[in-house]
Amino acid sequence: MGGGSECPQKYSHWGSQVLGNESMICGQKSYLRAVVDMGSNGIRFSVSDLSPPTSRILPTIHVHRLDISLFEAQFDSKTGARIPIPPSIIKAVIAGLLRFQIICKDLGVPDNSIRIIATEATRTAINSSEFRKEIKQATGLTVEMLPKEDEGKIGALGIASSFSNLQGLVMDLGGGSTQISWMIVNEGEVQTSPKGAFSFPYGAAALTRRLKEITAGKSKDEAEKAKDKLREEMKTNFLDAYKKLEIPKDLIEKAKRNDGFQLYLSGGGFRGWGYLLLYQSQVHGHHYPISLINGFSAQKEDFENTEALKEVARTAHLIFRVSDRRRAQVPAVAFLVNVLARALPHGIKEAHFCQGGVREGVLFQELTPNIRLQNPLEVATAPYARLSATAISDLLLCAIPEPSTGDARVFPESIGSHVIRAFANVLYVHSVMSKETASTAALYSTSTGLLSTTHGVSHSGRALLALILEERYKGHLPPREADFKLNLGRLLTTEELWWTRYLGKIGFLVSSVYPAGFIDQDEPRMKFSALWASDLGKEGTKEGLKLKVSIERVTNDPLKLKETLENAVRVIEKVGKKKNWIGGKDGWGMAVKVVVVEEDTLLSGREPGSTILAESISI
Repeated sequence: MGGGSECPQKYSHWGSQVLGNESMICGQKSYLRAVVDMGSNGIRFSVSDLSPPTSRILPTIHVHRLDISLFEAQFDSKTGARIPIPPSIIKAVIAGLLRFQIICKDLGVPDNSIRIIATEATRTAINSSEFRKEIKQATGLTVEMLPKEDEGKIGALGIASSFSNLQGLVMDLGGGSTQISWMIVNEGEVQTSPKGAFSFPYGAAALTRRLKEITAGKSKDEAEKAKDKLREEMKTNFLDAYKKLEIPKDLIEKAKRNDGFQLYLSGGGFRGWGYLLLYQSQVHGHHYPISLINGFSAQKEDFENTEALKEVARTAHLIFRVSDRRRAQVPAVAFLVNVLARALPHGIKEAHFCQGGVREGVLFQELTPNIRLQNPLEVATAPYARLSATAISDLLLCAIPEPSTGDARVFPESIGSHVIRAFANVLYVHSVMSKETASTAALYSTSTGLLSTTHGVSHSGRALLALILEERYKGHLPPREADFKLNLGRLLTTEELWWTRYLGKIGFLVSSVYPAGFIDQDEPRMKFSALWASDLGKEGTKEGLKLKVSIERVTNDPLKLKETLENAVRVIEKVGKKKNWIGGKDGWGMAVKVVVVEEDTLLSGREPGSTILAESISI
């Protein structure tokens, strides 16, 4: 990716892939999907809108949860014996479903678009058939039983919906069972094991109960022996699954090179574990800036530090998003994590937590490959785009130099064209706000603001867009928000962070020259080209970036373009001053030279009669 004088034409095929020509089939209601995820630890009700152009991010228009554990309901509170699902629980479930049907009617969801999907707790219930029959009679809805092998597949698709690209092992930890498989997601194509997923009865609630049962009434030594036996059973099962999953050799070789697998986790049990890790990263002097579980990652040493997390669960007064039930299940999840760390060949490099589950899996399954390949960040910002968003993104791309051939200088791959397009889409969203609020609202837009509910965006992706967008308003923040910006920047490399400042200031220039967000392609006011340079500075020995800003020569300038450029150029050149580098004068950054050129026409390239109006160099 990069710039050049013909950049708008060169990158025209990079125009938004989101706002396509797909039309409504039977009106908006035909895209509504209601899903009841009847899990072991709780029942989740949701309504989603899969209408284009935002179907890739699975927008939710209603969600609520019924705190009924179908797993716990099947054990006698006094004896611990397995019992059928009690009539009172069945009545409560049916009442919840009838209420949800009313909500669906209010929202206009077609009756044939309401699905009830049941997993382990319903599948293994003594009175499963009777339970499902009573639901059918009362609501007219059929409970879909998800087979063990399909539960893992749907969970894996839920994980796939949570990221643009991924390669690694995937696991789902519900209340009654856990599933393991592998997955590769690239350009909308999802590859997973031909064996599907292997499922084991080691869900957070099930394992909690089993640990209690095998240690009840035993001495400390006997209890430890019983737990050792269970560890060996679980280790054997996980290792056997690993061997049978037919994991691609490339994935295994990558794990060998990188000291472990990338592990992608979903399900309430793992999310609870993730929230404990998130809690740790936000207390006692730690200030992790994003409190969303989807996209949160933990390194091996933190993920496997089970004793520390058990202590947090035992002693902390209040833990964000961790209920008392989840807290009680932490020792069982810790037990599973310990076994997993020892069972997996090559170990775990990093754990990534996902919001995706059964709901997200069944919805993502509906999407075509061309929809799946769309980038969530670009999709989420598309509704806010001005008419000329594609032309603006082309212009922004032209301010980025092509990769150099001699010294291998390149623009960070992590700031892909999708980030630039997303930035172009929301370039004007906060422009109507006051100077006191625009930068702050932009900074929080991806974590608690208008884009916070976007599904499928990593935390680094959220940080990139938020920081670029905040810099577009020249980085003016009240002191209270400066710390948040600093912590958000810590999610990125120093190189990425410098480029967010540069791109944000380019956005400021573009919005100053095109305040309405409209570019007349037949009469453009400005164009960019950018090159890597090695002759900058007073001595002509500094390395950096040369940005040429071309404008058309005119006799009358009612827009005051030259004055506008003078102000914006000063803003851009400050990014290249050493005192503004990431980490100061000895940190990361580069010199920036901006040349403003007046040309006879912008449509046919630079003419021999071009005039250099101004140069500025920042070092």
